[in-house]
Amino acid sequence: MAHKLLGEIMIQAKWIDEDKLQKALKFQQQQGGLIGEALVKLRYATEEQVAQALAKQLGIPYASKENQILNPEKGQGLEKMIPEKFARDNAVVPLFIENNTLATALTDPTNIIMLDNLKLVSGMEITPFISTKAQILKVIDSFYSGQTSLIDRVLDKGAGEGQGESSETDVVTSDGKLDLDKVIIGDSKGAQSIKLVNAIIKQAIGERCSDIHLEKYDEKVALRFRIDGTLYERSAPQSELFDAIISRVKILAKLDISERRLPQDGSFTIKFQNRNIETRVSICPTVFGEKLVMRLLDKGNVEFNVDKIGFEVRQKEDFLKAATAPHGLILLTGPTGSGKTTTLNAVLNTIKSPEINIMTLEDPVEVKMEGISQVQIRPQIGLTFAAGLRSFLRQDPDVILVGETRDNETAEACLKAAMTGHLVLSTLHTNSALEAIPRLIDMDIEAYLLASTLLLVAAQRLVRVLCPDCKVPYRPSQEEIDMFARESRLDPLPDLTRLTFYKARGCPKCVNMGYKGRKAIYEVFFITEEIKRVVVKDADVPKMRETALKSGAWDLRASGWRKVLAGVTSAEDMLSITMTER
Repeated sequence: MAHKLLGEIMIQAKWIDEDKLQKALKFQQQQGGLIGEALVKLRYATEEQVAQALAKQLGIPYASKENQILNPEKGQGLEKMIPEKFARDNAVVPLFIENNTLATALTDPTNIIMLDNLKLVSGMEITPFISTKAQILKVIDSFYSGQTSLIDRVLDKGAGEGQGESSETDVVTSDGKLDLDKVIIGDSKGAQSIKLVNAIIKQAIGERCSDIHLEKYDEKVALRFRIDGTLYERSAPQSELFDAIISRVKILAKLDISERRLPQDGSFTIKFQNRNIETRVSICPTVFGEKLVMRLLDKGNVEFNVDKIGFEVRQKEDFLKAATAPHGLILLTGPTGSGKTTTLNAVLNTIKSPEINIMTLEDPVEVKMEGISQVQIRPQIGLTFAAGLRSFLRQDPDVILVGETRDNETAEACLKAAMTGHLVLSTLHTNSALEAIPRLIDMDIEAYLLASTLLLVAAQRLVRVLCPDCKVPYRPSQEEIDMFARESRLDPLPDLTRLTFYKARGCPKCVNMGYKGRKAIYEVFFITEEIKRVVVKDADVPKMRETALKSGAWDLRASGWRKVLAGVTSAEDMLSITMTER
C-alpha cells in the first residue's frame, strides 16, 4: 500500500494549505533537501508538525516530552550504547531496550546509511521513533551531561507540592522590580507558580529569548521561546498550574487578576546581573483560556553601534551622510520585527550631540536613550503621531524620529516638518525600499513635493548569525553558485571554483540551534536626480530600481550574499528571508 504524500497529510491536518505547499515545492526544487525541511525553513509549518506528519506517513510512533516517550530510561546503560558524539552528529537519542531491540528517537528513519551505522555502534536492532531535531538535541544535553533546564528543575522539584505561601515574594523590590539575582532555582520553599515564573524568565534571558509565549490548549499547556526570530518549544508546566502562573504575571505587571474576558497590556522591570530588563506583558483571552506573551527588552543584548548592526561600509556611509543633512526625509521600510527601531536608534545614537535637539515619537518607547527626548504616543487621549509631530515643531527640534507613518495625516506632517528645516526619519511597512515612494503618493502626498524632500530610502531584514563555534564549511551547489554570481552584484566576482559557504550544525554554546544572534541586511538608495525625475513622472518602482542599481547600489539579496560569502549567515537562511524579493 502506497504511503500518502507528506504534503497531503499536512493539508488534511490543516497545518498548511495548497498554496503554501506549492510554494514549498518550488523552494525545494531551487534549494534541494526534503519537503518537510522546506516547509520549516519558509516557516509555513513547525518542526513538530512535520515530524508528526512524517510519523503518520511512515506508520512510526512520534516521540515527544508531552507524550512521555522522549524520556530515556535510567539504569539501562543507554549512554554507553550510543556515544554522545554520534548522538549529536546524527540527532539520535536512545530511549529504552525492549525485546533485545534499542528504541531510538531520530529525525529521519528513511536514512538507511545512518540506521546501519546506528546498528553497528549500538550492536542492536533499532526500533525507530520520530521526533524533532530540537527536542532530540535538548534531551541529549540533559541525558549525557546530567543537566536539566531551570524550568525542568522546578517542575521535577515541585511534583506533588502545594501552592502555599511563598518565600520568594522578597525577590520583588520596593520599587516593583523582579530581582532575579535573589532567586535560587530549586529552593524547596515557596509557591510552585512563583518559582516557575522566575525560572521561565531566568531561562529565557539566558537563552537570549525576545518573547515568551505561554498558552493553554484543550489538553496541554505550551511554552515557547522566540530566539533569533524563531519559536522553540520548552518544557511546559502542568495544566493545573497555568491559571496561577497567569495570575502571578498579572500581579507583576499590575493588571486586573479577576478580568479574564478582555485583553490586557502591562509591563514590569526585571533586575538581572546589574542590568534592568523592561518586560512588556500582553494577555489575550482565547477559547481555551488566556494566552500570555512577555516581550523582554534587554538593552544589554541590543547593539546601538552602526558598525555592528549589519551595514556594509558604503551603506553605512550613505545612511550617515543623509542623517547629517540639515533637513529632509529619510524612510526605512520592512516588516514588523525586522529591526527598524534598532537601526534608527543606532543612527540617532551616532549623530546625537549637545548641539542637536533630537526628539522621537514612538509606539511604544522600547529602549530609553540618554540625550534624546522620547515621547510615547497615546491615541486614546489624542496623542497620535500626527498630533505629537505638530507639537514637536514648537519644541525647536533639529532631528525628529516618527516611529511609523501610518496615515495621510502623519505623512503630511512628516513632509511639512522636512520642508521647514528639520531632518525627519520614519518607517513604513513595504517589501522594498523604493515601494515607500508610491505608498506615500497613495496617501495623497504630491509627487513633486516628495521628490524634492526625500533624501534616502532603505529597507532591511534580519538574518540569523551562524554560531562561530560549530558552523560547517561546504562547497555550494551549482545552483547556489549561479545565484550568487547573478545576484551578488560583486565586481569583480571571486573565483567561483573556490567558493566556500557555511551552514548551521548546532552545539551546546548555541543551545544546539546552529545560530547565535541576528544581523541586518539592507538596501540603501540615495534619491538621485535621475530617481527624482522618475518619481515626478510616474513613480514606477522597476524604473527607480533600475536607476538606483545602475548607480552602484545593491538590493537586499545582494547584501545577503555578501553576508553568506563572509560566513556570517547561511545561504538557506538568507534565501528564505529574502524570498519575497525575487
